[in-house]
Amino acid sequence: MKTGRSLVSLAQELERQQQSKRDLVVPSALMHHETDTAGATRLVVEEDGGPGRYAMTPLARRQLAEKLRIPYAYFERMREEQPELLDRNVNAWLERDEDRRMLRTLDGQVRAVLSDRYRRLDNHDLAESVLPLLQRLPQARFESVELTGTRMYLKVVTPRLQHEVSPGDLVQAGVVVSNSEVGHGTLSVQPLLYRLVCSNGLIVSDGSLRKTHVGRSLAPGQEAVTLFRDDTVQADDRAFFLKVRDVVEAAVSEAAFQQAARRLERTRAIPLAGDPVRSVEVLASRYALNEEERTGVLRYLVLGGDLTAYGLVNAVTHYSQDVEDYDRATEFEALGGRLVELPPAEWKALAEAA
Repeated sequence: MKTGRSLVSLAQELERQQQSKRDLVVPSALMHHETDTAGATRLVVEEDGGPGRYAMTPLARRQLAEKLRIPYAYFERMREEQPELLDRNVNAWLERDEDRRMLRTLDGQVRAVLSDRYRRLDNHDLAESVLPLLQRLPQARFESVELTGTRMYLKVVTPRLQHEVSPGDLVQAGVVVSNSEVGHGTLSVQPLLYRLVCSNGLIVSDGSLRKTHVGRSLAPGQEAVTLFRDDTVQADDRAFFLKVRDVVEAAVSEAAFQQAARRLERTRAIPLAGDPVRSVEVLASRYALNEEERTGVLRYLVLGGDLTAYGLVNAVTHYSQDVEDYDRATEFEALGGRLVELPPAEWKALAEAA
């Protein structure tokens, strides 16, 4: 499992961000787009105290392009080669757009451009609710926690539940809680299997809670910018976080863990009877792995010396530790879980590839 930051560092950064972030619900006509000669973009928002100028993150640029139905590749080409053309395009569509947008800002930057129906489920509030429960798990180990530009991750393991997949090869129970404040996925709670021999993490694909960030329109009026502060968080957020805690307990239950561990164990009986190189190529094509990722998975499959479906699953999850981007590394841990859930016919296509 890829190492993240310390729990103390996570708490400190969450607290810092809590003080720095602001949310605005803005009619599109009150926004103006600017691009400088270096390609840096800003949104100028007509606020009550005068124009507010906010730099934009790459994710916010992509979301703005999607909202205005400008192909992102063309948006970026204009930004790099014809910034004045980009501004004319964006501002023309903003003037005609009747929708309101939620702008999520942090440290003076727009980090997300979202619908005004976006339901805020913030990392600080989630951590405040769920961390005490995670810390009470028997002998809880926070194997990896991280706060990226798009998501927060809490990955916790408890040795109270463990299963021997093969002699000396133990997996332990765990849980992954993740959330995005910027429209980059749902809040989710998923069971985790942690393999001791190589510190691999496998995120179980079923038995999870997923909460989409969609609610009612947040701003009462159409003509002004509305500033949302943290004291406007609604009471049903707290009720939902109670549900999150219930799902965390279910994720590390004896029944859920044993079911997932047995499914993983069954992959030991599926030999890679075809060409292992071809099996990894099929895997890479099916799950959109790039050339570097395909080579990395194949390397760990060969080094592991286990030419079974179990060996392939472990090669995928082991490679996650080499991936520099934490979000992408977590996707490899989830891919391991998806492979465990494959029906026999799909395993046959992978295992017998030639």
